[in-house]
Amino acid sequence: MSLTHFDAAGQAHMVDVSDKPDTAREAVAEGCVIMAPATLALAQGGAAKGDVMGVARLAGIMGAKRTADLIPLCHPLPIAKVSVDLVADPALPGIRVTATVRTTGKTGVEMEALTAVSTACLTVYDMLKAAQKDMRIEGIRLLSKTGGKSGEFRA
Repeated sequence: MSLTHFDAAGQAHMVDVSDKPDTAREAVAEGCVIMAPATLALAQGGAAKGDVMGVARLAGIMGAKRTADLIPLCHPLPIAKVSVDLVADPALPGIRVTATVRTTGKTGVEMEALTAVSTACLTVYDMLKAAQKDMRIEGIRLLSKTGGKSGEFRA
Protein backbone atom coordinates (compact mmCIF):
# COMPACT_ATOMS: atom_id res chain seq x y z
CA MET A 1 0.00 0.00 0.00
CA SER A 2 1.32 3.44 -0.88
CA LEU A 3 0.75 6.46 1.33
CA THR A 4 -0.83 9.38 -0.49
CA HIS A 5 1.16 12.14 1.23
CA PHE A 6 4.50 10.95 -0.21
CA ASP A 7 5.70 11.11 -3.81
CA ALA A 8 7.72 8.43 -5.62
CA ALA A 9 10.93 9.81 -4.07
CA GLY A 10 9.49 9.65 -0.55
CA GLN A 11 9.09 13.41 -0.24
CA ALA A 12 6.04 14.74 1.62
CA HIS A 13 3.56 16.62 -0.57
CA MET A 14 -0.02 17.82 -0.56
CA VAL A 15 -2.27 15.37 -2.38
CA ASP A 16 -3.63 16.73 -5.67
CA VAL A 17 -7.42 16.49 -5.42
CA SER A 18 -8.18 18.74 -8.39
CA ASP A 19 -9.56 15.89 -10.54
CA LYS A 20 -11.74 14.41 -7.81
CA PRO A 21 -15.48 15.10 -7.88
CA ASP A 22 -17.19 16.98 -5.07
CA THR A 23 -19.17 14.57 -2.89
CA ALA A 24 -21.03 14.83 0.39
CA ARG A 25 -18.69 13.76 3.18
CA GLU A 26 -19.11 13.22 6.89
CA ALA A 27 -16.79 12.05 9.66
CA VAL A 28 -17.52 11.23 13.31
CA ALA A 29 -14.78 10.99 15.94
CA GLU A 30 -14.74 10.41 19.69
CA GLY A 31 -12.50 10.68 22.71
CA CYS A 32 -12.80 11.05 26.47
CA VAL A 33 -11.24 12.79 29.42
CA ILE A 34 -10.92 10.51 32.44
CA MET A 35 -11.05 12.25 35.83
CA ALA A 36 -11.94 11.75 39.47
CA PRO A 37 -15.64 11.88 40.40
CA ALA A 38 -15.09 15.14 42.30
CA THR A 39 -13.54 16.74 39.20
CA LEU A 40 -16.43 15.52 37.08
CA ALA A 41 -18.80 17.22 39.51
CA LEU A 42 -16.89 20.47 38.96
CA ALA A 43 -17.21 20.04 35.19
CA GLN A 44 -20.95 19.69 35.56
CA GLY A 45 -21.43 23.11 37.03
CA GLY A 46 -19.07 23.99 39.81
CA ALA A 47 -15.89 25.10 38.04
CA ALA A 48 -14.57 28.55 38.88
CA LYS A 49 -13.74 29.19 35.20
CA GLY A 50 -17.41 28.72 34.19
CA ASP A 51 -19.22 26.38 31.84
CA VAL A 52 -16.52 23.78 31.15
CA MET A 53 -18.48 21.75 28.63
CA GLY A 54 -19.86 24.81 26.83
CA VAL A 55 -16.41 26.34 26.41
CA ALA A 56 -14.97 22.98 25.29
CA ARG A 57 -17.77 22.62 22.72
CA LEU A 58 -16.86 26.00 21.21
CA ALA A 59 -13.15 25.14 21.27
CA GLY A 60 -13.86 21.90 19.40
CA ILE A 61 -15.79 23.74 16.71
CA MET A 62 -13.01 26.30 16.38
CA GLY A 63 -10.42 23.50 16.22
CA ALA A 64 -12.24 21.80 13.35
CA LYS A 65 -12.28 25.08 11.44
CA ARG A 66 -8.51 25.55 11.93
CA THR A 67 -7.38 22.01 11.06
CA ALA A 68 -5.59 23.03 7.86
CA ASP A 69 -3.57 25.55 9.89
CA LEU A 70 -2.50 22.90 12.41
CA ILE A 71 -1.92 19.69 10.42
CA PRO A 72 0.65 19.88 7.62
CA LEU A 73 -0.66 18.91 4.18
CA CYS A 74 -4.36 19.11 5.13
CA HIS A 75 -6.50 20.91 2.59
CA PRO A 76 -8.53 23.87 3.84
CA LEU A 77 -12.16 22.82 3.49
CA PRO A 78 -15.49 24.61 3.32
CA ILE A 79 -17.00 23.01 6.41
CA ALA A 80 -20.79 22.88 6.26
CA LYS A 81 -21.39 21.59 9.80
CA VAL A 82 -19.50 20.90 13.00
CA SER A 83 -21.24 19.56 16.07
CA VAL A 84 -19.37 18.70 19.25
CA ASP A 85 -21.21 16.86 22.00
CA LEU A 86 -19.83 16.47 25.52
CA VAL A 87 -21.53 14.07 27.90
CA ALA A 88 -20.66 13.48 31.53
CA ASP A 89 -20.22 9.75 32.15
CA PRO A 90 -19.96 8.76 35.84
CA ALA A 91 -19.00 5.22 34.78
CA LEU A 92 -15.64 6.41 33.41
CA PRO A 93 -15.66 8.73 35.40
CA GLY A 94 -15.19 11.54 32.92
CA ILE A 95 -16.50 13.30 29.85
CA ARG A 96 -17.15 11.65 26.50
CA VAL A 97 -16.62 13.92 23.48
CA THR A 98 -18.07 13.22 20.03
CA ALA A 99 -17.62 15.42 16.97
CA THR A 100 -19.43 15.26 13.65
CA VAL A 101 -18.15 17.25 10.67
CA ARG A 102 -19.75 17.59 7.23
CA THR A 103 -18.74 19.12 3.93
CA THR A 104 -19.29 18.75 0.23
CA GLY A 105 -15.89 18.64 -1.38
CA LYS A 106 -13.02 16.76 -2.94
CA THR A 107 -11.50 15.39 0.27
CA GLY A 108 -12.77 14.07 3.57
CA VAL A 109 -13.24 15.64 6.99
CA GLU A 110 -11.71 12.92 9.17
CA MET A 111 -8.90 15.20 10.35
CA GLU A 112 -11.38 17.96 11.16
CA ALA A 113 -13.47 15.61 13.32
CA LEU A 114 -10.38 14.29 15.11
CA THR A 115 -9.07 17.82 15.65
CA ALA A 116 -12.43 18.91 17.05
CA VAL A 117 -12.37 16.07 19.59
CA SER A 118 -8.73 16.69 20.49
CA THR A 119 -9.27 20.42 20.98
CA ALA A 120 -12.39 19.89 23.08
CA CYS A 121 -10.62 17.31 25.28
CA LEU A 122 -7.62 19.61 25.75
CA THR A 123 -9.95 22.45 26.72
CA VAL A 124 -11.66 20.28 29.34
CA TYR A 125 -8.22 19.45 30.72
CA ASP A 126 -7.16 23.11 30.72
CA MET A 127 -10.26 24.28 32.52
CA LEU A 128 -10.07 21.57 35.21
CA LYS A 129 -6.32 21.17 35.69
CA ALA A 130 -6.33 23.29 38.85
CA ALA A 131 -8.50 20.60 40.45
CA GLN A 132 -6.73 17.56 39.00
CA LYS A 133 -3.48 17.38 37.04
CA ASP A 134 -3.53 13.62 36.42
CA MET A 135 -6.62 13.55 34.19
CA ARG A 136 -6.14 11.40 31.07
CA ILE A 137 -7.22 12.07 27.51
CA GLU A 138 -7.93 8.69 25.93
CA GLY A 139 -9.45 6.86 23.03
CA ILE A 140 -9.38 9.56 20.38
CA ARG A 141 -10.40 7.75 17.22
CA LEU A 142 -12.42 7.90 14.05
CA LEU A 143 -15.81 6.21 14.46
CA SER A 144 -17.09 6.59 10.92
CA LYS A 145 -16.70 8.38 7.63
CA THR A 146 -18.77 8.52 4.47
CA GLY A 147 -18.19 9.86 0.98
CA GLY A 148 -15.28 9.86 -1.41
CA LYS A 149 -13.46 7.18 -3.36
CA SER A 150 -12.69 4.98 -0.34
CA GLY A 151 -16.39 4.83 0.54
CA GLU A 152 -17.81 4.14 3.97
CA PHE A 153 -15.87 3.29 7.12
CA ARG A 154 -17.30 2.24 10.49
CA ALA A 155 -15.12 1.38 13.48
